[in-house]
Amino acid sequence: MSSTTTQTYTGPSKTVPTDYPLIDNDPHFKRVLAYARPSDYAHGIAAAAVGPGLLLAMERFAPSQVGKGGFAQAMRLGGFLGVAGGFLYFYQRSILRFYGMSENAREVQMDMREMVDKVKAGKPLYGESQLSPAMQGMAARQSRYSALFFGVLPWFNFVNHNQHGVDTAKYYQQAERELEAERLSKGGFQSGVQAGAQ
Repeated sequence: MSSTTTQTYTGPSKTVPTDYPLIDNDPHFKRVLAYARPSDYAHGIAAAAVGPGLLLAMERFAPSQVGKGGFAQAMRLGGFLGVAGGFLYFYQRSILRFYGMSENAREVQMDMREMVDKVKAGKPLYGESQLSPAMQGMAARQSRYSALFFGVLPWFNFVNHNQHGVDTAKYYQQAERELEAERLSKGGFQSGVQAGAQ
């Protein structure tokens, strides 16, 4: 009797050529929110207000005559749709910078700082996961570049996994450089103290 083993595809994550550096082709939901710019919030709020605002303006200029309570229900629905659309617009503006599809110099620096700090602290770069590697891979394949399909199906990544389309060696190399610089600066300080003591 022979035992069977299941193999899982663990090849490189697919990436799309872009004008700006790729930070992450499947960022976690929390990272997308944390890296959002104030302009993303402003655009999201403006987009959320458009639907109810236009509905209210149309009611002022051409009353719908829907009767008591009818317009309030329409405003509630318009408000919900506006908030949902505004959030998706806000989220997409932020995540497109992770994909390198819009200017992202600020986010590249934030990403490097966050990951280097994790390397120095000995933490996993993309968080710990309770899922098996096979399940993590399936989750990554389902949500990779999902924001490009928001118009059809909003889909977010809530899974910690290690398939993000970038070479993580750059984080470890930067951490080594910083630790070496810290070691040299401490060595120079100590030799200065010793020279002063003589």
